[in-house]
Amino acid sequence: MTPLIALEHLWSLAECDPAALDSIAIDGDDPGLPSLYRVGTLASATIGAMALAAAECFRSRTGRRQRVDISMRRALAAFRSERYLRVNDGPAPELRGPLTGFYETRDGRWIQLHTNFEHHRDGVLKVLGCANDRQAVAEAIRGWNGAALDQTLGDAGLCAALIRAPREWAALEQAAAIAGLPLFQIERIGDAPPEPVGSGSERPLSGARVLDLSRIIAGPVAGRALAQHGAQVLLVNGPHLPNIAPLVIDNGRGKRSATVDLRHADGCATLRALAAGADVFLQSYRPGALAARGFAPEELARVRPGIVYVSICAYGHTGPWANRRGFDSLVQSASGIAWNETQAAQAASPRHLPCQALDHATGYLAAFGAMAALARRATEGGSWHVRVSLAQTGRWLQSLGQIEGGQRVPDVMFDDVRDCLETVESPFGKVLGTSPAERLSETPSCFGRPPVPIGTDEARWLA
Repeated sequence: MTPLIALEHLWSLAECDPAALDSIAIDGDDPGLPSLYRVGTLASATIGAMALAAAECFRSRTGRRQRVDISMRRALAAFRSERYLRVNDGPAPELRGPLTGFYETRDGRWIQLHTNFEHHRDGVLKVLGCANDRQAVAEAIRGWNGAALDQTLGDAGLCAALIRAPREWAALEQAAAIAGLPLFQIERIGDAPPEPVGSGSERPLSGARVLDLSRIIAGPVAGRALAQHGAQVLLVNGPHLPNIAPLVIDNGRGKRSATVDLRHADGCATLRALAAGADVFLQSYRPGALAARGFAPEELARVRPGIVYVSICAYGHTGPWANRRGFDSLVQSASGIAWNETQAAQAASPRHLPCQALDHATGYLAAFGAMAALARRATEGGSWHVRVSLAQTGRWLQSLGQIEGGQRVPDVMFDDVRDCLETVESPFGKVLGTSPAERLSETPSCFGRPPVPIGTDEARWLA
């Protein structure tokens, strides 16, 4: 499947105006990175759909259509934005905890641990009954059968995934639940009068307000994409929740940042007041977690008629794994993607895609869905719920087909993408990061603000 055909599929699924497709061009073809999967097609199509939706939001308010150009090379750089981040000309950031990685089990299987957060690491160590040491963890895991450990850690709310072949994944009830869902969903959840997308004529989302309740990559990428087209994005973190510092910097560009504690009534009241003034409510908590605090989509549609509520999760909102904790690499491991990459490379141990492709693609799909829903709100009115998940994105990537010999393509190094990077001064120092991949002829995408430490700003909207 070519990148343009993949984009046309996304555009059709979102029921967007097909005439807009004449305004976009995509340059490049796979393989752009060493992988048997069409990662470049995934990057170009999802970023392209997001950018074209921004152009359509601008047209809906101003009547002016513009050209959108996507370079696969730049899109793939954006898909690795955290890898290319540099602060004060320092080294590449370290994103993984020392115990994160693959381990061989007693029955000759491989399991992946994801222990980048201390509480996840400590929970795994408690289950294994061993010291905080990679060799000790490896020895403890060799005492377990792979499937039993995978189930035990999952039931304990910890982050791990057994390396499964595609046929093993397909046999699971969760795979069947994902197969019954479209790639993403945009559903009307309430009535409201039509209202325009933002205000003014400067940028596509000028005047639009976005609450970003997300961490790590997928959700923050969605918020960052909305910010780079002019939305006022307020990142809201719980003061007690852990983060990964380089990702705060990379994905915080263009955003303000506040803390709100939803464990207390006054924090819930603050968030409810913010939601009453928002256009988009973006969240990546596990399904049902925010609903338990009174922030279900339908509830916020009553608080703020016309809101676009965007939900991002790991394994989908239905099925036995709906509440299972997951990250990009774990979904790759569980769903057969890592198994296929390993087999194609004839590697001695498992290997993943050459980037966090499910995270980034899901983030851009979330931003695309948000803008498609805002465009519908402008003509039809209504409140809307957009749903995406890493597993649904992974299933679509697998459906795009494979590239024989794709893993033999040379990797793209830091010096190869210097022209895709830009520098900004920030409270963290001099930040070098990837620039937006898309090119819009009238409203160039850009980050209007540098990244700031969590909690820098007040929990309120700017006038």
